[in-house]
Amino acid sequence: MTFFYQFTFYFFGLVAVASALLFVTRKNPVAAALWLVNVMICLAALYIMLGAEFVGVVQVIIYAGAIMVVFLFVVMLLNLGHAGSIADVRSFRWQLAAGAAGLIMLAQLLAIVRPGEALLAGITPVRPAIAVAAAPGENVVAPLAEVLFRNNLLAFEAASVLLLAAIIGAVVLAKSREGA
Repeated sequence: MTFFYQFTFYFFGLVAVASALLFVTRKNPVAAALWLVNVMICLAALYIMLGAEFVGVVQVIIYAGAIMVVFLFVVMLLNLGHAGSIADVRSFRWQLAAGAAGLIMLAQLLAIVRPGEALLAGITPVRPAIAVAAAPGENVVAPLAEVLFRNNLLAFEAASVLLLAAIIGAVVLAKSREGA
């Protein structure tokens, strides 16, 4: 593995851990949910780097997309987020750190998309052989579906019922707060 791959892998891992810590320490639930989205996107990047592109894309579409929309909907339904309490992300230091992280990710993306025109000399995109790669034209979703829906079906369904119960509980709490 090249230095570029290792740096990128550890960078996304470090950002995921830091975002998870910021997620747990935020008082504002909306800001916490946005840090959780950042964790999920970093995890998707790690999955893609490990050769599990389908899992990475599903991570972004399902978790960072649909589930976080439901969480934010419940937070807004309960009226937990207050407009003035997201001042923790408006300081100049946070803007500078976000800009630096964005530039680093943009440089990495350019190095991967255009390997011949890499910004830094000697960077070659590497696809590690950590995950067993399927032959071209072979179905890669079927083995994943086999494990998910046959071996772990109970856990999959329990998670969906738990999310549904949380949403129903939030709606009931919001209705009882309106009636009081």
